[in-house]
Amino acid sequence: MDTSLTPASPHALALIADTEASLREGLVPAAIYNDAELHRLELERIFARAWVFIGHESEIPSPGDYRLRYIGEDPFIFIRDESGKVRCLFDACTHRGAQICRAEKGNASHFRCPYHGWTFQNDGRLVGLPAAKMAYEGMDRECFNLHQAPRVESRHGLVFASLEPNGPSLEEYLGDFAWYFDLHFALGTPRVVGEPHRWHMDVNWKIGGENFSGDDYHTLTLHKSMWDLGIIPVPAAANMMGKHIQAGGEFASHSMSFSIDPNEDGPPPHWWGLTDEQAALLDRSRVTPEHLRVARRARVTVGTMFPNLSLILLALSRDPKRKPPSIMFGVRQWQPSGPNGMELWSWVFAWEEMPADYQREMYLNHASTFGTSGIFEQDDTEPWSSMTRTGGSTFARKQKLRLNYKMGHAGVGSSEVITDFAGPGTVWSNRYEEGVMRNLVWNWIKWMTDGAPDPGSNGRRDLRDLNLELLAEREARAASRNGGAG
Repeated sequence: MDTSLTPASPHALALIADTEASLREGLVPAAIYNDAELHRLELERIFARAWVFIGHESEIPSPGDYRLRYIGEDPFIFIRDESGKVRCLFDACTHRGAQICRAEKGNASHFRCPYHGWTFQNDGRLVGLPAAKMAYEGMDRECFNLHQAPRVESRHGLVFASLEPNGPSLEEYLGDFAWYFDLHFALGTPRVVGEPHRWHMDVNWKIGGENFSGDDYHTLTLHKSMWDLGIIPVPAAANMMGKHIQAGGEFASHSMSFSIDPNEDGPPPHWWGLTDEQAALLDRSRVTPEHLRVARRARVTVGTMFPNLSLILLALSRDPKRKPPSIMFGVRQWQPSGPNGMELWSWVFAWEEMPADYQREMYLNHASTFGTSGIFEQDDTEPWSSMTRTGGSTFARKQKLRLNYKMGHAGVGSSEVITDFAGPGTVWSNRYEEGVMRNLVWNWIKWMTDGAPDPGSNGRRDLRDLNLELLAEREARAASRNGGAG
């Protein structure tokens, strides 16, 4: 596979350089959220090389089960072949390139191209050619099997694919973030409930991931009605008293945000809305005691694994006067669709150990809040759309409009780095902090310039080192400011 990069245009290079310079001041150019040249580079430099979420193994439980999924804007058949192996087959016939999968999901032993009838087994092998003796005698069929994602890996049933054959492993790509991944997906046996919700939004794909990395500040205004109605059981001010975390390694850094009770024996909700008795039903064999201590105190989690996978666990009550709080567990993917659009995919997760009626409750919690007509989703859509329009505006480009990402930057705000949290990474306490969002923009800069370095390579700055460097700058400025005030 050719992994060479198309050179970036002077316009794109200048905008990326401006983003790096601006971010050091806690600012981000609005134009990066709606630019056609950057979008083309993102598809090649990020989505064609990073680890991208494809789906969960529970969606394809039997041989032949398949789902149509995407890496960047390219279609892939997420399938379990006859041997039980999970594959990601590029959805294009090797004859003329016509799409061979004509359904979103199903079960198939073979795929037959509608154009000339070439037929492929569900492991990708070319097994049928009309008039084969007359038309193709002497041709090596092995050279024309379906193309596949060169690397496919699974962690706790979540399947990821990378189109970069020589990049980091999924474990290396996760780095320290694996601890938080396991906290949410190794606690119990997760499964997908129902079909993923899907809808198009006139929103740049990066905006959703940034929001779910830890933009907790917006909940005080945009989602205030959730507290007015009593849907969220944790008071709004207490909800902000949690942790922001940047965790990863040499190749990528990811972001998490927790609303977490500071006390081990604080009042419920615990376990994101589960009772202690319900949590005891979960298989805990794959997590550590440290994981369990954090999970019991957790009230809300949002987080983003770069580039475009987010999760949310939330304690809520759809009917506060009649129902106690319960849990909503969602996984969502911000699927790019041009520079100013995306398709949002939203999966509902539950645990196999939970009773069927409680799994249904988790599904209904998701539908009422983060489904296509959910209360949270309706709140978020319009601001995100207008932000994308701003990024593409003539004014933003001519005036080089820069957006404010200063919370927690260079002495701004009240959040502080702590060192006594159970999990790894750089941890801030409280949630009045935007470093988790700046972290994703730093990732974006890195991948748009360096891309994914080969394992063991030298000369590329580790994102952890960059975060520490920026933290040192912030502390130095804060010390200078305090000294000047004295």
